[in-house]
Amino acid sequence: MSTFPPALPPRRPRRRTVLGGLAATAAVGGSLGLTACGGGSDGGSTEGELRILVIKHALTKPMAEMEWTKTLEEAAGMPIVWEEVSADWDQKKSTMLAAGDVPDLIVGTQAINDTDLATYGTLFEDLSDDLESLPNVAAMFEEKPELQALATQPEGEIYSVPGYKRFWPPTVQHQYINTQWLETLDLEVPTTWDELFDVLVAFKEGDPTGTGAEIRPIDWSPVGTGGFGYFQSILLLGSTGLPISGGGGQGYFLEDGVVGNFLTDERYREVVTFLARCQEAGLLSADVMTQDYSTYQSVARGPGDGTATVGYTFGWTRSDRFGPDIADQYESIGVLQRSRDQSERLTWSYDQYGENYPGNQVVLSATSKNKEAALAVIDTFYEEEMSLQVLFGDIGPNIEKTGEGSYKVLPPPDGTDPSTWKWTSTLADNGPVWIRDSLEVELPSDLQEAVDESEVLQPAIDAMDLDKDVYPGLFIKMTKEDLNAMSLVDTTLMNTAMTSFAEWITSGGIDEGWEPYLATVEESGVRDNIATMQKYYDEYMASK
Repeated sequence: MSTFPPALPPRRPRRRTVLGGLAATAAVGGSLGLTACGGGSDGGSTEGELRILVIKHALTKPMAEMEWTKTLEEAAGMPIVWEEVSADWDQKKSTMLAAGDVPDLIVGTQAINDTDLATYGTLFEDLSDDLESLPNVAAMFEEKPELQALATQPEGEIYSVPGYKRFWPPTVQHQYINTQWLETLDLEVPTTWDELFDVLVAFKEGDPTGTGAEIRPIDWSPVGTGGFGYFQSILLLGSTGLPISGGGGQGYFLEDGVVGNFLTDERYREVVTFLARCQEAGLLSADVMTQDYSTYQSVARGPGDGTATVGYTFGWTRSDRFGPDIADQYESIGVLQRSRDQSERLTWSYDQYGENYPGNQVVLSATSKNKEAALAVIDTFYEEEMSLQVLFGDIGPNIEKTGEGSYKVLPPPDGTDPSTWKWTSTLADNGPVWIRDSLEVELPSDLQEAVDESEVLQPAIDAMDLDKDVYPGLFIKMTKEDLNAMSLVDTTLMNTAMTSFAEWITSGGIDEGWEPYLATVEESGVRDNIATMQKYYDEYMASK
């Protein structure tokens, strides 16, 4: 994944890629709302100026302060008015789409997703007839035909353009334990759930910081009402051998070519039971189910005096999760066994499809009065140096060009962690990009760190057959009817499943509540969704 700054919300499951077990790029969060640089209206297209609505993180500086945006304006041949959304995008989007009031371009990974396109496709330009005006996009499709498949709707339309980020490792989620605390308390790195539980109890009772301060033995990122996302305790499913991807989403998974939903699986029950056991022992913080992402990140970085406050947790990298002052207290560890004598394989969350092939990055209004300018801007996003700058920041302060086709992503000048700086400086993972395989790029330290920290998880990834254990939802296009039917089922499913997840962990009761819960979940129609996904998967595999 990407790099995650302290205030970045966890990636929430998105409609199509939930079906593929992937997770969406978080584009909204914080306290900022909609702002417009250079004036403007609430949407629509105006002759003589190009209106671009962009989804950006609350930390990201104004678009006008990014040098690379000037190149986009030159390509457009007219002024660009940026409408910058950093919060409440889902609410604004639903109003905008229902009114049919769409600006020239909407930029942001999955800002407009496949469900939106299935329902409101007529609002957006079909780009399949415009590829001659998009030479960079056409070249990307030729080099990466899977991206053209990703972009193409069931009837052949191309309403949005995806991207290619290239560098992200198979998993972007890691688990960490405070090894300094282990050493202080004369403990070993746990390898099973029981050992982890004993370690967490020792953390709670043993005052590992020597200060008497309150600590969080275990912590994870906020779990929303729409399903599971990145850096959450559902990753413990890997201990049971159940393969997930993208953090889990709405529970759909593929195992040995068979679609299932772990929300009805006994292995999910075992994970929830273990977490409830931790809660009963006082190992979870009071707000683990209610904290926002900013709190989740800031707590793990401690009070700023070199004292850690979290024992075991999940994150993108050590430096991002804990900050430069205490990151060296932690170690990335491999997948835990459910029990010492288990025979099942160990698995983990496979995230590379969604990270390196971000879908639906930019769309064009079907009623744009500036179509030629808009097409020029879309294509410019996918130029070699432009894509690098959209992802990592401006050439100069953020990137050094070291030769022909050779670049170095520079460290932050103020000593902050590179993931925070990236999201402050540019659109990062929210922007349209094509990072060419031919480029030589010296990666930022956090991305290299993520690659290195994935090594202990690689055996679990290797135990998964990517054809049979990772649902290829990113590359599967469902009909509007199937998408809508599945969405209705999932809304009902989530109302039951996510409420039960929170209640069982915080208050217990899973043993007596499991059978009634299963009955309610079955009534949602989840089996119909599983059958639909199985049909699409079988057709996809037959066509390969």
